[in-house]
Amino acid sequence: MKLIDRRLRLTELLLRISISVLALLGLILIVTDSEVKLIFTIKKTAKYSDMKSVVFLVVANGIAAVYSLLQSVRCVVGTMKGTVLFSKPLAWTIFSGDQVMAYLSVAAIAATAESGMIAREGEEDLQWIKVCNMYGKFCNRMAIGVSSALFASIAMVFVSCMSAFSLFRLYGATKDRRTSPW
Repeated sequence: MKLIDRRLRLTELLLRISISVLALLGLILIVTDSEVKLIFTIKKTAKYSDMKSVVFLVVANGIAAVYSLLQSVRCVVGTMKGTVLFSKPLAWTIFSGDQVMAYLSVAAIAATAESGMIAREGEEDLQWIKVCNMYGKFCNRMAIGVSSALFASIAMVFVSCMSAFSLFRLYGATKDRRTSPW
């Protein structure tokens, strides 16, 4: 069981560090992205704050990066001390935090993906134009930032599953299964 615990802690640490890096990378790519076009005599700048779903993704990535960084520190300290998570209240807190982060990031990715598809493909029924035809560099860099955030979100889902495993194994079988009526 100690080998499984050690591998689980190492995997959790690597996933949490990758979440921090990928979420921060996505945040930086999105926030620093802009493109200016001259339409007749009017300058129009495309930036991330023009789409509220992207602002939501930036905020969610910032929160996820900080949360994962703090949890990474907790993992390192736990590994250095050689302690295993035996406290049910702490396990519930970590599990709940991981669930919130996973759901928050998945929601932000879904909203941004929809906005991105509308920007790329347009919406003929509503007479919305294809914005990415005008702002190609902006859309391509935004797609890279959203992809980074997507990989961070996938990693958060895996970490959430791992924290669920860590929590629910604390509630292991306390009764002898052979004497159970079921």
